[in-house]
Amino acid sequence: MRLVLLSLIVMAGFLNGQAAAAPDPTPHVDIRDSGFVYCVSGQVNTFNPQKASSGLIVDTLAAQLYDRLLDVDPYTYRLVPELAESWEILDNGATYRFHLRRDVTFQKTAWFTPGRRLNADDVVFTFQRIFDRKHPWHSVNGDNFPYFDSLQFADSVQSVRKLDRYTVEFRLARPDASFLWHLATHYASVMSAEYAAQLTAQERQEQLDRLPVGTGPYQLAEYRAGQYIRLQRHGGFWRGKPMMPQVVVDLGSGGTGRLSKLLTGECDVLAWPAASQLTILRDDPRLRLTLRPGMNIAWLAFNTRKAPLDNPAVRHALALAINNQRLMQSIYYGTAETAASILPRASWAYDNDAKITEYNPQKARAQLKALGQENLTLQLWVPTSSQPWNPSPLKTAELIQADMAQVGVKVAIVPVEGRFQEARLMDMNHDLTLSGWATDSNDPDSFFRPLLSCAAIASQNNFAHWCNPEFDNVLRKALSSQQLSARIDAYSEAQNILARELPILPLASSLRLQAYRYDMKGLVLSPFGNASFAGVYREKNKEVKQP
Repeated sequence: MRLVLLSLIVMAGFLNGQAAAAPDPTPHVDIRDSGFVYCVSGQVNTFNPQKASSGLIVDTLAAQLYDRLLDVDPYTYRLVPELAESWEILDNGATYRFHLRRDVTFQKTAWFTPGRRLNADDVVFTFQRIFDRKHPWHSVNGDNFPYFDSLQFADSVQSVRKLDRYTVEFRLARPDASFLWHLATHYASVMSAEYAAQLTAQERQEQLDRLPVGTGPYQLAEYRAGQYIRLQRHGGFWRGKPMMPQVVVDLGSGGTGRLSKLLTGECDVLAWPAASQLTILRDDPRLRLTLRPGMNIAWLAFNTRKAPLDNPAVRHALALAINNQRLMQSIYYGTAETAASILPRASWAYDNDAKITEYNPQKARAQLKALGQENLTLQLWVPTSSQPWNPSPLKTAELIQADMAQVGVKVAIVPVEGRFQEARLMDMNHDLTLSGWATDSNDPDSFFRPLLSCAAIASQNNFAHWCNPEFDNVLRKALSSQQLSARIDAYSEAQNILARELPILPLASSLRLQAYRYDMKGLVLSPFGNASFAGVYREKNKEVKQP
């Protein structure tokens, strides 16, 4: 009864935006004695990354709460084992077989006590729920799994089956050379089938995505909407006990507020500091700064379903008006490079012949006049908070607004709170959208299909509403071969189509930044997303004088 009551209290807290707490032996101790504070902007709409298209659950929390079958090494960019000890590729990439670890335990929380270790049933449940539209759990909390929907995996995965207690096999309708990489993203976090069975018996299935149970290094202890998330150490973590008993994820401050907290010691780690703050961060001896190339891209999306932006010639003319070099100087302060492709330069399929869009306002004005569009009025929808790919979206929008004014185009900026989907971007009323994407996969397919395929419109990731059958066919061709050279050729063709049609204008590929207090050790900044906090610790008795 006690566990049931605690479960209801925590779930009610999640739904109402109030504190949600699990038992903790030391709830009031100074966090510096038992953990650290991680400051980041963002919000939580679900605690299941499978149900999200982006955001804090994917960027930060998934690596703490869950594990995947595979991981990506942040230094070599290669696939490495995680829950799967080993795997086999069969039938030229149409069948994938995974052999699971036998020592992995699920988290014991206020709402669930595991009765067994992870096995094949958990993997089968996790992916059948995503891929099988007839599965009883597929429509719980909605039938959308945005990342996998955009890849059309429900149509391409024929079966997910258990061969024995620790062996799982995926059979695909056709070879897919990107399949392993998609299973290494945080969208492919593995859930507990035992927990799902318990919730089914209690008729509380919706709780699975709101009160998480995973195998990761930390588990949910407390959540207060818009303020903080407290994570508690998973003592049975299969890699070994995490170094810190708890982590507080601080959600309560904006850009300058988070910087102030870092300077005063209220924050130990500042995720995604603004590029304009780099001078302060570098000059303070109490702080450290890490910069790494990121697998991300920022872009301007044109609504190609709305006239006159349905005309590629209009899109090209507008692109000529944007002074990208000024964006680099005023927004990124040397922490990004101008993008010439939807792929960042670090991608193995990046087209080195891709050209950055020319800045030529006189030519833009002339082309718009020739097209009869010299007095355009457009709406530009912009997120209000900083993003991994853009530290200052509103300022970026203002610069684009000024550039467009120089060629006679009036741009009205519409600030958007929260996720784009919640701002009804998919109702197609917008003209332009500032957006971007960061992925924890090194496969180019994780940029192309989730963002610009025809299927990505329905999955609410394709803000350009662009559907091009020729482009989709090229992407399918790229997946049909295990030969890297053949895939590179196909992705070069795909990039050429995008350059010609220009549904989105690539703007920047930015470095990943992370600032932290001098005594924090073990932080890993990955180009593919946030890494586990399991190895993070605080170095004791080290003092640095304030400047």
